[in-house]
Amino acid sequence: MSPIAPALQALSRRIAELTALLGHPVDVGELNATDRAGFLNLGEPGLWSPNRACRLFRAADGWIAVNLAREEDRELVPAWLLCDVGDDAWAAIARVAPERACAELLEQAILLGLPVARVGEVVESRLEPPSWWPGKPGLGDSARRLRAVDLSALWAGPLCGAVLAALGADVIKVESARRSDPTRATMPEFFNRLNGQKRELQLDLATAAGQARLRDEIAAADVLITSVRPRGLASVGLSVERTFEENPRLTWAAITGYGWGEATAARVAFGDDAAAAGGLVRWTREREPRFLGDALSDPVTGLAAAAGALAAIIAGGGVLIDVAMARCAAAAASVSGILVAT
Repeated sequence: MSPIAPALQALSRRIAELTALLGHPVDVGELNATDRAGFLNLGEPGLWSPNRACRLFRAADGWIAVNLAREEDRELVPAWLLCDVGDDAWAAIARVAPERACAELLEQAILLGLPVARVGEVVESRLEPPSWWPGKPGLGDSARRLRAVDLSALWAGPLCGAVLAALGADVIKVESARRSDPTRATMPEFFNRLNGQKRELQLDLATAAGQARLRDEIAAADVLITSVRPRGLASVGLSVERTFEENPRLTWAAITGYGWGEATAARVAFGDDAAAAGGLVRWTREREPRFLGDALSDPVTGLAAAAGALAAIIAGGGVLIDVAMARCAAAAASVSGILVAT
């Protein structure tokens, strides 16, 4: 059983209740998309994440999680540590981190856009994410088929979109013609499980024409799902103000690592480091953290985003739902009875 089963079950029940109100109860279990086992070559969780892309390190005053899944992140390690790392970035981190405070390591990582977290830095008890209302809620047409634009990638955002597709919504998965969803190539079967019930649209989002088409699709949608930082959206011509001006009743599920607010919007996160930030780890007798599973913040974030979006749709929209992976992980730890500190 998943260590976060209580959280996943609670969100699944909430989704079933909300989708029933919309006329088509969704059984999240039938999606078979909250676990990647069988789609990736995963090891046992420990100091390393099961996919071996993230590792826990002791710092001078605590523990950090470092995710180097992308080549661009590995290339930034010398600039982060301010030293030559040689051929083994992991060994260099293990050597340098114990000499530096967590705050120092985080500050430099955030400046560089590296996915680094302090273990247990985020505390949260609510599974459903907070929302704010930049638009204007409206009753809409309850008999009309919902439309959603899924601009997200990887796992959490597409899972949210899969829930809406299972509800019967017309979900359009929009991908950049220059940079498609990596899951399409790395885990094609899992990609199909998350996105198989969606229409697909490729746009060149570096062009004015591509950006205009994207805005047109969003203006006609009930729901928008994103999984990038605010500055990433700005690069494709999107802003909160303009988006809600063009579609005041939109429900926007905005998934980020640590939240949409100014103090956290710049931080990068993936499933394993965000899980560690939220305390989704176990502690050994020697007071050392260990990973509990594979990218645990992803499925709980995807379901939390779906629950938040469904509640907003019922309320009439006009909402931006601030879905932070680290907060979702912390809430899952709380609901699942996982100790966040020794």
